[in-house]
Amino acid sequence: MIGFLGDFDLAEEAAQEAFAIAAERWRRDGPPANPGAWLVTTARNRAIDRIRRDRTLAAKTRLLRVPETATTVRVQDGKTLTTDGPFAEIKESIGGYLFFEADDLDPAIEIAARIPTARMGGAIDVRPVVEW
Repeated sequence: MIGFLGDFDLAEEAAQEAFAIAAERWRRDGPPANPGAWLVTTARNRAIDRIRRDRTLAAKTRLLRVPETATTVRVQDGKTLTTDGPFAEIKESIGGYLFFEADDLDPAIEIAARIPTARMGGAIDVRPVVEW
């Protein structure tokens, strides 16, 4: 797996995920005819998915303006709260990303306030995209 991926950490994470999936699935459905091949295939597919997600994230985050341009949105007791500046470095805290078009900051804040994370104690960073 390391030879295929060229990355020890990624191979290890993918293998761990494959074993976790196997523990759940095999208990329910029984082991496959070739467990070793199943584990390798599942780990490889997990690793490829991770590589694709990371590449997509890298491509999309290059479109965003610098974190200092962010407006952080939280919802507390039903009220939308905003602060200027980023919540945290994107590489440390991103749980997902959503790109949408809004005419200006106010509608973007309204959309961000509807994201469950904002309502459950988390924060959403709203950032403009770089205009070319």
